[in-house]
Amino acid sequence: MKRLCATVLIMEAIVIGLAIPVAIQIDHASAGAAGTAGGVAAVAAVLLAALARRHLAWTLAGGCVLQVLVIVGGAVVPVMYFLGALFAALWAIGIWLGRRVESA
Repeated sequence: MKRLCATVLIMEAIVIGLAIPVAIQIDHASAGAAGTAGGVAAVAAVLLAALARRHLAWTLAGGCVLQVLVIVGGAVVPVMYFLGALFAALWAIGIWLGRRVESA
């Protein structure tokens, strides 16, 4: 489960990073605000992925909060509603599958 959750978070960090220029160019968000918000979220995703090896419970809790924040990011970049929901589904499926495999 640790590897699966870390993989979802790393892929999500990439998508968040790619959403920064979209927020600036298409949605006309200020560069500072978009860079700060996107950068903090992307770094949080990478840190949570690194934390998964030692503290899975913290990673699961922090990852759930991150999923909500990415969905809320849709207020700035509307496509993030869809991408946030997609990653939230991947996150939930990853947790479910991980627990299922570990209990078998």
